[in-house]
Amino acid sequence: MNWLSNLSDNAKGALLMMCSMAAFTFNDLCVKGIGSDVPLSQVLLLRGALASVLIYLLARYLKALAWPARAKDRWLIVLRSIAEVAAAYFFLTALLNMPFANVTSILQTLPLTVTLAAALVFKEPVGWRRLLAIAVGFCGMLLIVRPGTDGFTIHSIYVLCAVVCVTVRDLAARRLSKDVKSLTVTLVGSIFVMAFAGFGSAATGEWTGMSGAQIALLLASAIFVIGGYVFSVMVMRIGEVGFTSPFRYTAMLWALVLGYVFFGEWPEPLTFVGAALIVVTGIFTLYREARVKRRLKPA
Repeated sequence: MNWLSNLSDNAKGALLMMCSMAAFTFNDLCVKGIGSDVPLSQVLLLRGALASVLIYLLARYLKALAWPARAKDRWLIVLRSIAEVAAAYFFLTALLNMPFANVTSILQTLPLTVTLAAALVFKEPVGWRRLLAIAVGFCGMLLIVRPGTDGFTIHSIYVLCAVVCVTVRDLAARRLSKDVKSLTVTLVGSIFVMAFAGFGSAATGEWTGMSGAQIALLLASAIFVIGGYVFSVMVMRIGEVGFTSPFRYTAMLWALVLGYVFFGEWPEPLTFVGAALIVVTGIFTLYREARVKRRLKPA
């Protein structure tokens, strides 16, 4: 592993970002593989229970469990966790009913939505270049969703709702104090999702037996979720955000390959065009944001 120690911090950060995106995408693959035969609330409850235990053990090992002393941080963690619950429901429901690559591509608009929402809610400065990039990126998203066509369903709306919820989640995370432990925030979010799923499962009474293959996929899903979270936390501690963030778009490549290999899904040409617009404008937005931060840093 000497080659790894010889890499620069930026190169390590890029590698960790790609590992994080791969882990999250393989998690989505496992959930989609379980299919609609098992109620979503059951999947979220079982996966959430296993993930919460693993995150707790990891956080204890790293001594990263500490409930914030500030009331503002506590409320932000609650808000983030509620948004996490809604995002998990909308995203996974859409994932089970839409092509893999389509759902993943739409979710990649997050850098655009977070930048726009930060400008609207927190009055963060956003120049005309980034606003133009956001508008073009949203046009790319419309090429994938294509409202008014036969391919536009309730699940298309669900994935857009997931984007809104994840945007709220990320904005809440951005407002947390620097000393708040990342794994503590992750653990609370996982517990919230598990509790919501438990309530939903009890309310509907939906529960079904699972085959050995489905149980294996569920276990793999929990492990990949943990891996995705751990890698994403490590990314924040290594390298420059402006350099490592664009590598998040490798998730689209994974989704494209996995969707074709396991489900025989291949996006239409317009979907490729829309995804390309999202990637290009997203990378440009991240680049401009990093450049503005570097310019303001000396002040």
